[in-house]
Amino acid sequence: MLYTELLQLWNEAVQALDAKDWEGALAKLEQISEPTSRTLFNAASAHLALGQLDLALKALDYTIAKDERLAVGFFQRAAVMMQIDRLEEALSDCIWAQKHMRGNMVIDYRQLGLQFKLYSWQVLFNAAAVYCRMGQWEQAREVLVSASQERGGGGRGASIEVAMESVLRQEVLDPILVPEGVVFRPRKQDVEQLQQRDFLGKAKVISSMIPNDDFGGFEPLRLQKPGFYEPKMDGAQDSRYMRIRSPYMARGPGQLTLPGGAMVFLFGEEDRDGMATVIYDGQRGLLPVSLLEHADVKTSKGKKENRVPSGIPLPPGLKPPTRPKAQISSGAPPRVHFTSDTPPPSYTTATHAPLPASEPPEYTANAASDQCAGAAQGGEAGSVVVKVHYKYTVALSVPLDTPYDELKEQIAQKLGQPASQLRLRHKQHGSRALIPLGGEVEPGRTVQEVAEAGRATLWCQTEDPLANRTIHYQMVALYDYTAQGPEDLEFSEGDTIDILGEVNEEWLEGHCAGSIGIFPSCFAYRENTNIHQSLL
Repeated sequence: MLYTELLQLWNEAVQALDAKDWEGALAKLEQISEPTSRTLFNAASAHLALGQLDLALKALDYTIAKDERLAVGFFQRAAVMMQIDRLEEALSDCIWAQKHMRGNMVIDYRQLGLQFKLYSWQVLFNAAAVYCRMGQWEQAREVLVSASQERGGGGRGASIEVAMESVLRQEVLDPILVPEGVVFRPRKQDVEQLQQRDFLGKAKVISSMIPNDDFGGFEPLRLQKPGFYEPKMDGAQDSRYMRIRSPYMARGPGQLTLPGGAMVFLFGEEDRDGMATVIYDGQRGLLPVSLLEHADVKTSKGKKENRVPSGIPLPPGLKPPTRPKAQISSGAPPRVHFTSDTPPPSYTTATHAPLPASEPPEYTANAASDQCAGAAQGGEAGSVVVKVHYKYTVALSVPLDTPYDELKEQIAQKLGQPASQLRLRHKQHGSRALIPLGGEVEPGRTVQEVAEAGRATLWCQTEDPLANRTIHYQMVALYDYTAQGPEDLEFSEGDTIDILGEVNEEWLEGHCAGSIGIFPSCFAYRENTNIHQSLL
């Protein structure tokens, strides 16, 4: 697990221990998948507070297994073993604790987060307590004599004297334990780093050309056209939106020509000539004040068609649509079927894809000039110049009556790819969608059908068939869409998307640039209701 997660659970467990919520502390410590010796020691302390000696002993066993040189772990386990009458093992732990003291009179565990000092005489005291329980009073007295000769504080003198009197009376000594609530704590600096900090702060407007601009944040990026834009205002009383009573024709420099009933934004005050500066559709100009009247800009939720035009195109929606929870279903009502299983390439794929392993043919200035000259001569002799968008762009001149299959062979030879693996697409006049060449389905059709003024533009991609999938129709992307998850389909504005199915009312499953995924339907529009009709 991550160290930050361990640190968070460790800190919450310590807070519960401070509040004497032993059960809550154990619940937090059990969530640590990779416990350390210190968190296991804390769990043993919580079990001791609850009187669960067996569980405390088990936690101390894990503690020593994690850190075999933790003297305080052996010291604490020896005290627990004495309480459950495992005296031989308790004496062994006292010996190991004394060994791991490494000749030091005291070990201060504060650097490790434990507010406790372990003295050498305390280990000897617990060894004497073990001998008392074994009935070996002389051994207990000798060990206490050795403890009295050890240097160190922690109330050694008074404790040893009282213990010597108890041994002489043959009274069993109580072992010394780490006090209740004294546990290993994480570093304060590490805990402070768990809190998220805002190093940048909130944006603040220092200067703005828009009056009464209270901008204090960032909105999603959206397309804008150059010009002047009015600030966003709500309500009819504070609004500076005006409506033109009647049509107005510009009669001087700087004036606007607007139809009657048009909405404008009042940008400046009335001047001496009775004209006011307004903004309409991103343009600033002058209009007579006498033709303006206040407009009611209150709109109800869900009626986006009544919004006042601001000159700024609105994003696809105020908030993204709800993501579908069900799995993607490829089934959809039967609509229009393509005659080929290969989807048409998008414009971005055709013109901006990375170069393949086989580099395009190199062109020189002489070759380019020869190509242009050949194109001009071909146009005069009944030929057509075909420009092909692939990973790169190539051009060739062919006769007007060249069949599609021969054209594909020449393009394949030019690109160095097998003709069987190429798919050709073209755009009809005034359309942004890429549609397959009809000649790939109906033999005998020629390049003259897609040529205009002696030129033809085609888009080509290698075959990428969709197994057992049907393309129902196509849509054109209105905006760029960045994938929010591995199941999303990413595309750019103007790309052609093959629709494979409908997930719900707001999400569609599509194919673009060799990828399949889902996307919000509001990011694209359907240009043709029936694509198959465009092929006829």
